[in-house]
Amino acid sequence: MPHLTAPADARRTAGGEQLGFGVPGYAHPLLAPAEWAGLARPGTPLHWAVLNIAEGPGSRPDPHCLEAAGRLHNARERALHGESPDDTVRAAGGRLLGHLDLAHGERPFEELIADARSFIDWYRIGGFYLARCPTERAGLSAVRRLTGTLHALLAESDSADDGGRLVLGHGTHPYPGYAEAADQLVTFQGPWSDYRWSQVAEWTADYPPERFAHFVHGVPRTHLEEAMRIARWQGAGTIFFTDRDDRSGQSDPFATLPRYWDEIVSRIGPGISE
Repeated sequence: MPHLTAPADARRTAGGEQLGFGVPGYAHPLLAPAEWAGLARPGTPLHWAVLNIAEGPGSRPDPHCLEAAGRLHNARERALHGESPDDTVRAAGGRLLGHLDLAHGERPFEELIADARSFIDWYRIGGFYLARCPTERAGLSAVRRLTGTLHALLAESDSADDGGRLVLGHGTHPYPGYAEAADQLVTFQGPWSDYRWSQVAEWTADYPPERFAHFVHGVPRTHLEEAMRIARWQGAGTIFFTDRDDRSGQSDPFATLPRYWDEIVSRIGPGISE
């Protein structure tokens, strides 16, 4: 386990660097129409959102998912052909990522690549979110092989500009070598009660904020500002905060909008889709 410490490096954002949203995966568009429509709304500071039909692309193209994917793709195209983004974090805005479940390294390489091809062919995704990614050094070589192949598939397609984007969904700080295997790492995923006392791995100070994402559930509205300060202080450029939790029968607190969505959007400010 890497050494954990409070960051002291001057690179850490103190508020001047623009945060944006990474959406781990809303419910199906039929069940969460407002959520999917909101992602394409002009001014939403969206970096990326994950499409997950059935822990992957499903067995056939889903017309409702095709429609949602098309809206998000068109919003990104409009944004990218307008005014240029003012930083590299927001330049990644509005991507749709396909959900690939690595099952902590247990899923066969061939299955993952088949799912990836389906996502590209059906939904014209702009990258992949690799859920339940291994964190230990022993799993790194297999993840590198997979991400190298995924980048090659994205480069061959016409759906992903500049080679696409790969996000590793660790949910905690992995072995440092994973930082070289993908574009971004999710280094925290969990409840506010843990996040507010969390510390960051020392090695992350060698990388800019756009390389890290934090997902936090159970964040009270009254603690939004504190949560954003922690994200900036720990060097995360992408966030998803919600007041939903994993209690009261809610199996996935990230599957729906937080009740303060409009407020947190206004606090972060307009993004690339402005």
